[in-house]
Amino acid sequence: MAVYVGMLRLGRLCAGSRGALGARAVLFRTWQEAKLQSVRPLSSREVDRTSPLPIGGLSYIRGCTKIRLGNKTVGRCLDATAQSVPDQQALVVLHENIRLTFAQLKEEVDKAASGLLSIGLCKGDRLAMWGPNSYAWVLMQLATAQAGIILVSVNPAYQAMELEYVLRKVGCKALVFPKQFKTQQYYDILKQICPELENAQPGALKSQRLPDLTTVISVDAPLPGTLLLDEVVAAGSTEQHLDRLRYTQQFLSCHDPINIQFTSGTTGSPKGATLSHYNIVNNANMIGERLRLHLKTPEEARVILPSPLYHCLGSVGGTMVCIMHGATLILSSPIFNGKKALEAISRERGTILYGTPTMFVDILNQPDFSSYDISSVHGGVIAGSPVPPELSRAIINKMNMKELVVAYGTTENSPVTFMNFPDDTVEQKSESVGRIMPHTEARIVSTEAGTLAALNTPGELCIRGYCVMLGYWGEPQKTEEVVDQDKWYWTGDIATMDEQGFCKIVGRSKDMIIRGGENIYPAELEDFFHTHPQVQEAQVVGVKDSRMGEEICACIRLKNGEKTTAEEIKAFCKGKIAHFKIPRYVVFVTNYPLTVSGKVQKFKLREQMEQHLNL
Repeated sequence: MAVYVGMLRLGRLCAGSRGALGARAVLFRTWQEAKLQSVRPLSSREVDRTSPLPIGGLSYIRGCTKIRLGNKTVGRCLDATAQSVPDQQALVVLHENIRLTFAQLKEEVDKAASGLLSIGLCKGDRLAMWGPNSYAWVLMQLATAQAGIILVSVNPAYQAMELEYVLRKVGCKALVFPKQFKTQQYYDILKQICPELENAQPGALKSQRLPDLTTVISVDAPLPGTLLLDEVVAAGSTEQHLDRLRYTQQFLSCHDPINIQFTSGTTGSPKGATLSHYNIVNNANMIGERLRLHLKTPEEARVILPSPLYHCLGSVGGTMVCIMHGATLILSSPIFNGKKALEAISRERGTILYGTPTMFVDILNQPDFSSYDISSVHGGVIAGSPVPPELSRAIINKMNMKELVVAYGTTENSPVTFMNFPDDTVEQKSESVGRIMPHTEARIVSTEAGTLAALNTPGELCIRGYCVMLGYWGEPQKTEEVVDQDKWYWTGDIATMDEQGFCKIVGRSKDMIIRGGENIYPAELEDFFHTHPQVQEAQVVGVKDSRMGEEICACIRLKNGEKTTAEEIKAFCKGKIAHFKIPRYVVFVTNYPLTVSGKVQKFKLREQMEQHLNL
């Protein structure tokens, strides 16, 4: 869940680099002074709710440490829950008519993990999951963790160019996908970059463009050159292979990498944020604690998840939270569908609903909204992009979702670092992203002075703690650009903190577009448009939209004498980039607003486009 992720550099904050000098030294002194200043004692109510206050009137806060950090792997967590509540419902996949208890889920996960090892995958290998929400997605998420294999989360809308980049970047050895979903023909897309697949021996692929890829697994149909997922699971059910799984698990550590999720900064080049068991297990545990799942009965802990599993909100906030707390995970549809989400709440007596702001808008605006029985729902998690205050109020009032919470985080932080308490006031939920999570430090640094900002003063939000990623896969330099020597992760988000420790995001990296919860990086699209034979130059900005938050606007300068249409530009995109990256608006321009040094002023271009489009 890359929420508002941006990468403002410390170089913008001070003259020196992120070393021992400049802003760093000033920050260190200010922070130490802040710690020594007296702080008013917490009331019993605040202690109970584990909500520490900022220190010394400055924008620095440290989460409580009452909840202990765990050292279990994901697999051990599933084992513990299956042993504790074996007959409790663990997973419901409505569109596949699948229902499993925790005991059944653990049995299937163990067989799948054993099967993956039996076909030649080893601890540390990378397996990519490419497809919409499904039972297979959850199975692969948990089975790879059981076997020490690293899961690579791939956006199901990716086309050949994007898929090739991801698979090559992290050296994927295996790829799992369904034959197709709607118009997305996964097998055919893969063949565009891997023509050898059709004549390959299953499990022994040799590809020129994807040299690390040896194993391709089809979820639901026998296809040339692929293994069938059912066959892999069946192979893992033998006692010999299960013994090998148990042997492998002896050597797993909670600090091993478990998941690579692709995110990106203002440069637009996707980076593989690498998370460990330790990152994910503890973040999921603390999300559940704040939702008070540990205090709820099984009937009160039924989570409806319409959010994609390839995002942290789905895989950590959804799957892992339910595994940690013995809650029921209910997948309402392969991709988001507002009507299906309402049907799931009504049919399954869902109590907690996850989603991005755009998803909640669509759910509230369903024509037959009032015909659904949603009386069971009492809480929810909204995250993924900025939440308009009026939307929070509408959800709470129209859905009677009194325990709705807003969550904030980044993929690089596993993901949640700030979150409301269920009984925060409507005002607190609509005007902030909540309070600091346990075992997490946050500080806000003045972008002008490079020192700790005073309370209620904007600056760049930095995070430190167990939640900070291991790094960007294979890119130490890019990791160092966002995680400094003192282990602070610089989010690039502009935030404020008030006297009670509530955080408010007031700005973000100007270039990145958040469309309905999807992070879209202009530089990536600009590079793509430059491959069009008639395009001289392209600049991409986000323009405001009442439903999606932002829409993509491509501002294109054509080569001399060339003519084309917006429809032709959009048609050029289809099948080459993910559908959500195709711009809604295409505007042909002859020049761009520039700085004195010749750089495009994106903020001015955005303003011009919103005026031109009458937005």
